[in-house]
Amino acid sequence: MQFLKKYYLMNWITKLFPFLLWIKDLKNPKVLKADTLAGITVALVIIPQSMAYAQLAGLGPQYGLYASFFPVMIAALMGSSRQLSTGPVAVVSLLTAAALGELVTDASSYAVYAALLALIVGLFQFSLGILRMGFVTNFVSHPVVSGFTNAAAIIIATSQLPKVFGIRVINSSDTDWVSACQPLTMIERIEQVGREGLHTICNADQNYETIGRLLEAALFYTHTPTITMAVMGILGIVLLNRFYPRIPAILTVVVISTAVSFLIGYESMGGAIVSSVNVEGLFSFKTPSLDFNAMGTLFIYAITISLIGFMEAITVAKSMAARTKQRLDINQELIGQGLSNIGSSFFQGYAVSGSFSRTAVNMSAGAATGFSSVVTALIVGLTILWLTPLLYHLPQATLAAVILMAVVNLINFAPIKHAWKVEKQDGIVGLLTFIMTLIFAPHLENGIAFGIILSLGLFLYRTTQPKFTELAVQEGSINFSPFGGEDVESSDVVKVVKFSGSLYFANAAFFETQMLEVIAKNKDQLKYIVVDVGALLQIDASGEEVLSELVQSCSDTGIEILFSRTERLEAELFRSGFKKRFGEDRFFNRTAQALKHVWKELESEEDDKDKVINIS
Repeated sequence: MQFLKKYYLMNWITKLFPFLLWIKDLKNPKVLKADTLAGITVALVIIPQSMAYAQLAGLGPQYGLYASFFPVMIAALMGSSRQLSTGPVAVVSLLTAAALGELVTDASSYAVYAALLALIVGLFQFSLGILRMGFVTNFVSHPVVSGFTNAAAIIIATSQLPKVFGIRVINSSDTDWVSACQPLTMIERIEQVGREGLHTICNADQNYETIGRLLEAALFYTHTPTITMAVMGILGIVLLNRFYPRIPAILTVVVISTAVSFLIGYESMGGAIVSSVNVEGLFSFKTPSLDFNAMGTLFIYAITISLIGFMEAITVAKSMAARTKQRLDINQELIGQGLSNIGSSFFQGYAVSGSFSRTAVNMSAGAATGFSSVVTALIVGLTILWLTPLLYHLPQATLAAVILMAVVNLINFAPIKHAWKVEKQDGIVGLLTFIMTLIFAPHLENGIAFGIILSLGLFLYRTTQPKFTELAVQEGSINFSPFGGEDVESSDVVKVVKFSGSLYFANAAFFETQMLEVIAKNKDQLKYIVVDVGALLQIDASGEEVLSELVQSCSDTGIEILFSRTERLEAELFRSGFKKRFGEDRFFNRTAQALKHVWKELESEEDDKDKVINIS
């Protein structure tokens, strides 16, 4: 008894503090060394990447660093995955920009509301985890996520084109747009490119019109130093990843472009640079402003970010868990991600999630425990304290190149194609989600909501129209096959049907209709129907009532209904009194047994008829 108490206590403690499961592994010098090196490697990726994603979210680069410190550490300590790398990601950054684009008019309050959004996201995820409701994420199907992610990647890439070409895009309602699409000046830095420029795209009356204007302006007003810097950044990342994969490509490109920018006087040429990264220190603690009106506006976006962000995180975590054979707790991961976002909101960060690219880097670098992410966070902290002045001359175009190369990996239509091959309806849902997300842009929440509604609608359709199969059985045989097979003469006296799914109030009428159709087609000769319920998952009161009525009405007309493979439903049928009312002789463990019984009964009936004829 004492042993059991101790076991349950330790189990409860480790669920409360998951890091206790792996912290003892650090006693092994090999694990400690591997995690430290992996943490350093990921840090070299997340520092420039987080700054780029922060500007994608409409924030200054320092907020990306804030979101890469405490959130990364919290997720590592409180999540169940040992390799998942949490922090700023492209899709969540874009959703943050979309959420705040219409709400915030004052640039100074942008970061305040970004922190508030992160708080709502964190509370929602944490609540789902505490209430053990991780299954809610199952309602967002993979084709929907794939369609949304592909569309978001294209939108993200489009939003970076002004920084690549060195132009500023105005709102489509403005008239003198040509004069505004001039090369960026020294003064037009982060506020205009990272904030104004993003919002002009987001607030356009017709998004496609703004994109068209952007491309037209790019043909005539491209800023040569800016596009040169962007192209160099893209080529540098591609070539390094291709030929020197061990070298941190993003960091290398950032360092070289910053040095080149300083040496050639890129700023004086009209190129946009990061300039001063206004960090407030490592522990930049601020309580999020609880603006309840804003919270109501942000709530739908928060749910979208919570679900999409977590779907991305859990997909990556599952992939890593399958490779490392570790146990993954979805609800605990929700708690970890929720606490990570809550922590981000209190330290001037914004919403975060698990990153596929950084997790892959973490895994390939040899990470064995969450300590690697702790090391990553500590190095980010050192950067916040002492290294941000080195980033002054970092070109905005280089950060745009970092984002573009990151989102290229997000564009993947293979899951949609696969879904189409497996089930065309799923493929259509994924494709429509992709199209509608693009059409609704920048209101991305409408795109994902459309996809979720389609997915739920398809689910309801499938449950109300479950698979009902009529099987062919030859006279006197206990073998059966799908109806319609070649050279199969099915008996008109005995029919075998198979029902798959759950029999409940929503599809009980459908089942009854299908059964009546089978009876109607063979009413003159039909004597037995064997219902294979092996794939029947569950039955409710409405389903049981329909079965009872069918059995009774068929018996009254001389047709007997038998049931095979009833093991799964034994308890329900016994509890309801169904077996007692209609006789246990109607139920068989195997369909072949039921058919053997039927042919025996029919043979006995024929013998009885012959006896009567002989007597006559």
